[in-house]
Amino acid sequence: MSAVRVADGIFWVGAVDWNVRNFHGYTYTTHRGTTYNAYLILDEKNVLVDTVYKPFGEEMMGRIREVIDPSRIDFIIANHVETDHSGAIGYVARLAPKVQVLCTQRGKEGLQKHYYKDWNFRVVKTGDELKLGNRTLQFLEAPMLHWPDSMFTYVKEEALLLPNDAFGQHLATTERFTDEVDEGILMEEAAKYFANILTPFSDLIIKKIEEVQKLGIPIKTIGPSHGLIWRKNPEKIIGSYLRWSKGEAAERVIIAYDTMWGSTEKMANAILEGIKASGVEGRLYKLSVSDRSDVIAQVLEAKGILVGSSTINRDMLPTVVPFIEDLKGLRPKNKLGATFGSFGWGGQTMRSLEEKLKQAGVEVVQPPLEVKWVPNPEEIQKCFEFGKKFGEAVKG
Repeated sequence: MSAVRVADGIFWVGAVDWNVRNFHGYTYTTHRGTTYNAYLILDEKNVLVDTVYKPFGEEMMGRIREVIDPSRIDFIIANHVETDHSGAIGYVARLAPKVQVLCTQRGKEGLQKHYYKDWNFRVVKTGDELKLGNRTLQFLEAPMLHWPDSMFTYVKEEALLLPNDAFGQHLATTERFTDEVDEGILMEEAAKYFANILTPFSDLIIKKIEEVQKLGIPIKTIGPSHGLIWRKNPEKIIGSYLRWSKGEAAERVIIAYDTMWGSTEKMANAILEGIKASGVEGRLYKLSVSDRSDVIAQVLEAKGILVGSSTINRDMLPTVVPFIEDLKGLRPKNKLGATFGSFGWGGQTMRSLEEKLKQAGVEVVQPPLEVKWVPNPEEIQKCFEFGKKFGEAVKG
């Protein structure tokens, strides 16, 4: 794949990783691979905005060489320290030893600690500009979106926003633009990306988008550092980020559970029927056979979440623990929840689950539903009523 023209004198020169299937320490599955996007801007001064993961450094350099001799690059913009974006800075620095590396103060500190190189750093902050000749780059600090060092780069003349990890997707394709792929797949991956990475920073995302809107900065194109470039209708992903950040969701319930000998599963199925009877959509996920980050993505767009588990060693099943801990870390907004499950001789599990749901910021609207051993017909009916009542709460 060659370098791809984004605008006159601006090229995508990143890399496509078709084979990666796990991200962020195996906490996030990337079923469709990913890309590491870097952008080359040609002018009187030449700029490379972000680089790629180090194993793909030569792939990036090959695309740069199609456009320009790498020794002619004057600046590298490091929007984010994380190694999937900064790992190949050294490839350019070796060929262009006088290149300046522009980043935030925290970015400089992070790059120095990651690579132990004394590159020619230049620290920038919000409002700073870099004149290239016919183009001007403007910088906007974006701390905790999603690292303390993060910033956005804006190409004023092209109304092109290069926001690094914001507005991206983990999606490997031969295409480079969002309008060239299936929209359903695109938005599925965009939602999963937000749900698993950016949910904890929802309030900051709202403030940052509002800040950009108040500055009156037009945005015609968004070039994220993962996935595809939004060259048409970037308002779609901006609007989605605002909606997700505010916790707006459908009248839908996610039931995430696991079972030891089938009792909790019987409860889950009866609860699902009750939810359906209330007129609310329900989706059932057995955590031992479901991808956890996929389930988290489903939680993003659902108003209700029910978590169920059998009891082992006086607590929840081990397969449920990572999911509930993810919820605690992500703290999704405006969710209603409750817990259910079976036990034999110790019934602490539901209360433990309930407490963790509360720690995740979920509003618990019903007491836990517990069944000893195997649910009988009367208890199955109670499960049905439990689901129906919860569905009505979601509708309300």
